Amino acid sequence: MLVWVASFPRSGNTFLRIVLRRRYGLLTSVVYDHDGVAERVGRDLVGYTDRPGTLAEMRAGSDLHFIKTHRPYGGEVHPADAAVCLVRDGRDALVSWARMLSEDQPARFPAELRRRIEAADGRGSGSWGANVLSWVRRPAPHRVVLPYAELIADPVTAADRVMAVVAPDLRPDGDAAIPGFAELRTVDAGFFRRGKAGSHADEFPPDLLELFWSRPDNRKAMRLLGAM
Repeated sequence: MLVWVASFPRSGNTFLRIVLRRRYGLLTSVVYDHDGVAERVGRDLVGYTDRPGTLAEMRAGSDLHFIKTHRPYGGEVHPADAAVCLVRDGRDALVSWARMLSEDQPARFPAELRRRIEAADGRGSGSWGANVLSWVRRPAPHRVVLPYAELIADPVTAADRVMAVVAPDLRPDGDAAIPGFAELRTVDAGFFRRGKAGSHADEFPPDLLELFWSRPDNRKAMRLLGAM
């Protein structure tokens, strides 16, 4: 059985994987050939494991397999697959991603942010709005939407809520300690940067914010998430 851990980049995917590792002992793999995040911050911290087979093989088996993806909902996803769909205010996610991509050359931040806002659909993660809409506009009883703000405010309750939907037979470890962002920043302050909702407010250049709102898919997704 497959459970997708799906999100646009910088929307809480890694933090959720850490929480699931600590509280449920879960290992997660990725849809990609390489998990750069696990290599950067630590395989054990993230709970990384190699995929044991193809998606079709994992889907057909009785074991649970949690698979991270930043790709939009598409052909590799089966309608019966369970999924946790993490969603974050697009302004926060885009700023965070552009900051990380320019961490070695901060002057590149505006160009990276513009590039991510203007991303064409059909490649990689696509645009923020189209990515979010592809997952959230397909409601199903075996998929659950998890807002980033909810996850960081109370990670234990958030994780338990989604697991009750996608893997109700698993039981949590009530004694597990969940690291906060202050602790995670000691591991990698560049990756675990601010860890808060609304962080775009003092970082998003006005002209690029106007560009963000000019995209119909962004406006639709923000409206769907109740952010406008």
